[in-house]
Amino acid sequence: GESGAGKTVNTKRVIQYFAVIAAIGDRSKKEQTPGKGTLEDQIIQANPALEAFGNAKTVRNDNSSRFRKFIRIHFGATGKLASADIETYLLEKSRVIFQLKAERDYHIFYQILSNKKPELLDMLLITNNPYDYAFISQGETTVASIDDAEELMATDNAFDVLGFTSEEKNSMYKLTGAIMHFGNMKFKQKQREEQAEPDGTEEADKSAYLMGLNSADLLKGLCHPRVKVGNEYVTKGQNVQQVAYASEALAKAVYEKMFNWMVTRINATLETKQPRQYFIGDLDIAGFEIFDFNSFEQLCINFTNEKLQQFFNHHMFVLEQEEYKKEGIEWEFIDFGMDLQACIDLIEKPMGIMSILEEECMFPKATDMTFKAKLYDNHLGKSNNFQKPRNIKGKPEAHFSLIHYAGTVDYNILGWLQKNKDPLNETVVALYQKSSLKMLSNLFANYAGADAPVDKGKGKAKKGSSFQTVSALHRENLNKLMTNLRSTHPHFVRCIIPNETKSPGVIDNPLVMHQLRCNGVLEGIRICRKGFPNRILYGDFRQRYRILNPAAIPEGQFIDSRKGAEKLLGSLDIDHSRTRFGHTKVFFKAGLLGLLEEMRDERLSRIITRIQAQSRGVLSRMEYKKLLERRDSLLIIQWNIRAFMGVKNWPWMKLYFKIKPLLKSAETEKEMATMKEEFARIKEALEKSEARRKELEEKMVSLLQEKNDLQLQVQAEQDNLADAEERCDQLSKNKIQLEAKVKEMTERLEDEEEMNAELTAKKRKLEDECSELKRDIDDLELTLAKVEKEKHATENK
Repeated sequence: GESGAGKTVNTKRVIQYFAVIAAIGDRSKKEQTPGKGTLEDQIIQANPALEAFGNAKTVRNDNSSRFRKFIRIHFGATGKLASADIETYLLEKSRVIFQLKAERDYHIFYQILSNKKPELLDMLLITNNPYDYAFISQGETTVASIDDAEELMATDNAFDVLGFTSEEKNSMYKLTGAIMHFGNMKFKQKQREEQAEPDGTEEADKSAYLMGLNSADLLKGLCHPRVKVGNEYVTKGQNVQQVAYASEALAKAVYEKMFNWMVTRINATLETKQPRQYFIGDLDIAGFEIFDFNSFEQLCINFTNEKLQQFFNHHMFVLEQEEYKKEGIEWEFIDFGMDLQACIDLIEKPMGIMSILEEECMFPKATDMTFKAKLYDNHLGKSNNFQKPRNIKGKPEAHFSLIHYAGTVDYNILGWLQKNKDPLNETVVALYQKSSLKMLSNLFANYAGADAPVDKGKGKAKKGSSFQTVSALHRENLNKLMTNLRSTHPHFVRCIIPNETKSPGVIDNPLVMHQLRCNGVLEGIRICRKGFPNRILYGDFRQRYRILNPAAIPEGQFIDSRKGAEKLLGSLDIDHSRTRFGHTKVFFKAGLLGLLEEMRDERLSRIITRIQAQSRGVLSRMEYKKLLERRDSLLIIQWNIRAFMGVKNWPWMKLYFKIKPLLKSAETEKEMATMKEEFARIKEALEKSEARRKELEEKMVSLLQEKNDLQLQVQAEQDNLADAEERCDQLSKNKIQLEAKVKEMTERLEDEEEMNAELTAKKRKLEDECSELKRDIDDLELTLAKVEKEKHATENK
């Protein structure tokens, strides 16, 4: 649904329902960690913490979620709560430093300033006036529907239930306060220099104190950051505008990382060691946004909504009709004209808006206007969803328009390149990493800047997620989410905003109808009425609804699941024209399966009532039988008492009473004689046992001696074995060494032989050359002799 339609509130109700219902069975057995709540309490209390740091007032919604979340509640095999986890996407960082006039910054800032906990103001060195802090006072500072003081107590209590320590809570509050002081730092331009310098250090001192930094180092890092040029670091001068932008970027980064840390910390609390088998995911995505001024954040939000609406359309209109065809149901395919792929491709495909934005971010000289020019060159007149906007007087300038499923949105592209690159002053980040505030140093511990060293082993720069562009990270997270959603059986809750004035009991009919048309709700109702929205496997149907007429499926003989389901349905008094039998499932028109459920509930109610009546009858008869037995016992006791009272004064009875004790003495003597015989027998058995015991003790001593001797022998053998194993290991090592040496010598021998062969060949070659040279010399000598002879002959002449 659109922004302000009630998605977050419904998410809370769904989560509360699952958390309470799934834990009911274990109420008596629940173990509660001291200082923490139960698991279901923690799941519910995660919401106030997330809302405090992730929700803010917008034009259309006083409590708008400025991030996306996917909450998974995990259940064990018995259906009881096992654990939970939360995934968040794309927190709107820009809101930390900038808000429109009718909007507000994140709730946590105003909760702290509510003065409900004065000790917080003292700890953070702040006043309770929001207009003293530039970052949080650009729009409204109060919201009529929100009590910031009460919300602060709810947030603080949520942290306690979630098991946050005092140090963790105070660290989060300190960083929040430091961000407020960051917005008040002032800088001025040096005379005749393009260089900024601090215009007072009070706010910087407070920020540095809260962040565990040195104030002078912080200001130096902002005004004179060190950058890498080639292989050397040089100090770069910054003008006032550059320092202001760097301060804002650092404040946004601290807030975003703190928010992500909080989500990770909540997940650590909600993670239990209990086995889990199933999960129910609750996806709360920011609604479609059309404001007067729409920027990069709105494009990401609206792109996400396009993907989810396409998922809904595909599931509702395409997969539904494909299911009919696959199951062999007579059906004529209907094209509802709800395909949004053209708009999605325009944004995410190669040479789409996101792709061109990322390409421009790679060029140092690229500007917002060159980005606009590339968009126009690639899409204006080529894509029906991309249009040139009509700039209306009095409204913010727009650079291009996109036709989304929910309407046409005019986008302003100023600052998109910077928002997408999201660069940070790495000199200040290095200070953060060495901060004495443990949380701040942990938040930036894995940050790797543009000057990160190259991993020679892999030939890649060790860059962290810091240098993945915002648009690329958002697309990656969105694709993971869509993959997750496709693996589930989705249920869609449509939230409809009744009016744009936030007035109770007022319904703007055209607005509501527009949402119903855009969201595909009306088409969904059409296909539900015309089609068969409910279906169930034959086996499951037979098992669940056989109770409606057990006689329809005879016992003791095998009947195919489909035939059994057909017989069962045929025996029921329902409209059979509203059912269809597929290859594996039975299909029902809307409402018919609900009627069967009501019939089943009624049948179960009658059966349970009968069981209760029979059980009560059995219990009553058992109680009546006990009463009868008590009555008979009382009558017998009464009869005996009356009989005794009648004879107790009779003389013969008196004589019996006197003789009766004497009769026992004769029996006593007999018992005494029997006991003496028993005693003698037991005594004799005892003596035999004692003798046997002594004999066994002597035997045990000898066996213990033998055992000790054997143990000593075993020990000696073990020592010998250890020595032998040690010698064996040594010999094995020697063998390996010798084999290695042999191998080495063999290799050397082979090398030497090869060299020898080469040298022999060379020698032969040289000898041949030498022989040739000798022949040449002999020839030359002969020639020389001949020449000299001729010379002498000539001289003699």
